[in-house]
Amino acid sequence: PLSPSGTQSTQLLLEPPWTPAVLWDQVTLTCQGSGTPGATTWYKGGRRWGQKGPEQILITESGTYQCERSDTGLGPSVRVLDDWLVLQVPARALLEGDTVTLRCRG
Repeated sequence: PLSPSGTQSTQLLLEPPWTPAVLWDQVTLTCQGSGTPGATTWYKGGRRWGQKGPEQILITESGTYQCERSDTGLGPSVRVLDDWLVLQVPARALLEGDTVTLRCRG
């Protein structure tokens, strides 16, 4: 997707692709931009979390995560919960009128 300025934006992809994400799903986050791989900085709870690192990380603690790429900037944040019961929706842009499958999981 293009940001309002017409430039490529940083995307944070969830696997499995459901939100809110839960720790017991073995969540993997992938930081995507348009330029050089490897120039990724991760943030947890708004604080730098590790140095420039991999584009993909396996989450082992609950919290709010963000990634920043040198080419496309800061991406959206993703929350990973440690709840035992969660109502999930697909982690993609939803439009009014879309048919959506919800998952209630525990």
